[in-house]
Amino acid sequence: MKKILVGTHNNGKFKEIAYLLPKKYKKISPLKLKIKSPKETGKSFKSNARLKVKFFSKFVNYGVISDDSGLCIKALNNSPGIYSARLAKKHGSFLKAMKFILKNLKSKKNRSALFVCSLSYKDERGKITTVQGNLKGTISNKIIGKKGFGYDPIFIPKGKKITFGQMSKIKKMKMDHRYLAYKALLKKIKIWEIFCFRFYKYLALVLFFHF
Repeated sequence: MKKILVGTHNNGKFKEIAYLLPKKYKKISPLKLKIKSPKETGKSFKSNARLKVKFFSKFVNYGVISDDSGLCIKALNNSPGIYSARLAKKHGSFLKAMKFILKNLKSKKNRSALFVCSLSYKDERGKITTVQGNLKGTISNKIIGKKGFGYDPIFIPKGKKITFGQMSKIKKMKMDHRYLAYKALLKKIKIWEIFCFRFYKYLALVLFFHF
C-alpha cells in the first residue's frame, strides 16, 4: 500500500484531508513519525503551504500534502489572514477571536471578506504543485450558529443569507474554500489516482464529525 504524509498537526484537518484521499493510500500523520511542525514564516498562504510541504518531505520518500488557510477581512487590511489561527491562540479561543474581530468592525461599513485555502502537494518525483481557493463573503454582525469550526459562525458566503456556522456540513463542503482548493489541485495536476476528490468520502467525514 502506498503512503502519503498529511502534513498537519491539527487532528481535525488530518481527518478531513485523509477522507478526501483514495482508500488505497495509507495516510501518515507527522505526529506518528514524531515530526514537529515548521515555523510558518511565509508571507502568504501559498508560501506557507509550500514551506510545510517542503519541510515534511525531508522526512519521507513518498508523497506529502499540506495546506494553509485563513480569513481575510477587507476593512481590517485583510487580517487576520495568515495569522488566523495565531489570532485565536493569542486570544485563547476562536470564540474570543471572533468577538475581537466583531468589535473592530463595529465602525466599518465594508464587511466583505475572503476565506482562503492554499494547498501544496509534493509527489514522489519531487514535483510541487500549489493552488489556492478563495471564497467571497461578508462578516456577520454577530456570532451565529454552532456548526463548523474556526471562524465559520461569522462568515456569510456570497449569495447566501446564513453563516457557515448555521449551514449543514454537507452544504458547506460543496462550496467552501477547501473544496475550491481541492478542485483546483485536481485540475492542475491531473492525477486522479493520487488525489481524487471523492465526494462521498467528504460526506462520510461530515457524518463522522457529527455522530
